[in-house]
Order: sequence, then C-alpha cells, then structure tokens
Amino acid sequence: MKATQKDFASLAPKAASSARVFFFCGPDEAGAADAAARIVSLLPDPGERIEFSGAELRRDPVRLGDEARSTSLFGGTRHIWIRAAGDDAHDAVANLIEGDVDPCPVLIVATGASDKSRTAKLLAVRPDALVAMFHPPDLGSVTASVRNQAGAAGLRLTSELAERIARGAGLDTRLVRSEIGKLALYCDASPGSPRTVTQDDLDAIGAQTSDDDFAPIVDAVMGGKRERLGPELARMRAMQISPVGLLLAIERRVAQLAALSARMGPGQNLAQFLDAEANARRIFWRDKAVLGDQLRAWRGPRLERLVQRILTLHQTMLGNSADSELLLAQELATIARLAGSELARKR
Repeated sequence: MKATQKDFASLAPKAASSARVFFFCGPDEAGAADAAARIVSLLPDPGERIEFSGAELRRDPVRLGDEARSTSLFGGTRHIWIRAAGDDAHDAVANLIEGDVDPCPVLIVATGASDKSRTAKLLAVRPDALVAMFHPPDLGSVTASVRNQAGAAGLRLTSELAERIARGAGLDTRLVRSEIGKLALYCDASPGSPRTVTQDDLDAIGAQTSDDDFAPIVDAVMGGKRERLGPELARMRAMQISPVGLLLAIERRVAQLAALSARMGPGQNLAQFLDAEANARRIFWRDKAVLGDQLRAWRGPRLERLVQRILTLHQTMLGNSADSELLLAQELATIARLAGSELARKR
C-alpha cells in the first residue's frame, strides 16, 4: 500500500488498523517522523516502544523479526520505531515479512530514502504495509498546521502570528509542536479554556530559530570550519538561539546531504551533479559551493556514522535538557573537527 503526502491523513486510520510495517521516507524527515507519530497515536494499544537504528539492524538483520514477534517483558503490547538512513534496514525488513507470525507494528523513518528505494519497493505491493514519501512543506501548509495544532491546544491565533511561528520554526513541524506546547503552557490554555495569543505572548516564549540564524553555524560545522565555530557558538549563546532548533537545522542538512548522496551516481562528477541539482531547483544555486564541500566531507560510511551520531545526540539532549546547550556545543565541535580533517586529507 502506498500513500502520497496529500492523502496520508485520510489513509492513516485505515493503515493503522490493517498494516503492520510502515516505511516513511523522503527529504522532509520532520514530516516522515510526524507521520510515524500519527500512526502510533492511532494504534488501539501501542504499548511499549522499542527503538533501533538502521545501522544496528544492518549488522544483525535477524534481530528485527525476533523482537517484533516476541512479547513485552510485562506481557503487554509493543511497537518498534526504527531510525534508518537509506536502505540500511532492508535485509532486516525482508527477514521480518518472511515470517509466519504477524509482528507488532514496525515504523521506519528512513532519512535519505525515497519511494523508489529497495525497502519501499519491497513493502509497497503488500496489503499489510504502508509506504509514504514526504517532501519539504511550503509556508502555507505549515502555517495551516500551526493553526490546527494551536486550535487543538486551546490557542486562538491570527494568520500573521501563525505564519511567524511557521517561519521561526524553519518550517519544521516538530519545532512547531514545541512552540505550541510552550505557548499553551505560558497562556494557561486548554481545549476547555481557550486563550487568544498576542504578539507579546509570542515574544515572551519565542526562541530565535530562523534559518538565517542557523545557517552560519550549520555551514561552519558541516564544512569543517573550526576557526568559525567558536564565534558562532558565542553568537548562539548571546542571541539565545534554541539548542533544539539548531540541532533540527543540523538534522535537516544531514538529511539533505543523505538525499543528494543517494541521487549521485558512482563516479559522477560532483560539480556537474550539483549544477544539475540546481538546474532542477532541488538546491539553491548559491548553496552549490557549500554543499560541494560538505559532500566531500560526508559520503558513504562517514555519512552513515554521522546520521547515527546526530540521532544519539538528539536522544541525549532530550534526556538532559538542562545541559542541552553544552552537549550540543561539544558534539558540534567534534563534527567540525572530523569534517575539517577529511577535507584536509582530500586536498
């Protein structure tokens, strides 16, 4: 079974009741993760959540099938959430669907994969599986999502304020959820006790998270510009840039590099490839030089390891919110050093 970005919302309830394996892919990693979370919310009893990375399952393809058909330690239900890069969970999924016993729900969020990937083709023809691909949203759709989420939280927003939140979140729906949650808490709003949000309310809680603020830090880190990283991190602290927002910006760039790397053929000239991507308007022409350096630093196994580092960092920051800024700064310094060393080696 396949779903498009447009019809996923209408197909989700049916898929949650009939499918057992879900593959969410495309260049919009936030949209894919949101879709997976939506399916979990529609499960009658999602139970315990078990998480795997694609790299873990690539090393041990049998493990997914064993876990999906085993029972919870306390006898309850469970679901499995997989963060993969490209097709690194393919063999594990192939083993999973060959079994005779129905597995628990398995949800795969695959950064850098598409609906033409091997895993997608494996699942799309099956009635007990769902494949959905997500493209980066436009400002209008994220603004509408802001208003819908705000209404569900008991917040009344004007179109102007909704658009400001969408822009400030860099069109990332995960960050939108965070901002809506903070607004609802600040305004003491609930569905049963709605509140009207003012400009002052948004100023009071709004983190400075625009891509214009993020871009210099992202480029310094991913391009190995270690001499620029210190001043940029100081600017981050002075401007009170959200560590979570910055991490999401890094994740978006990593996802973009993974998608570009997947489309680039073996031995293809990098400059010619980026020219073609710019001509197809998949990247902005001014970003060709920056993305070229970053693709030279992050390809193949190095990029796969970077994806895992970022996922681990995200989980660590969620569990240590008080130290999130320090944890992020330390990891960004390491990533910048690794990128710089690789670029120096290739010169």
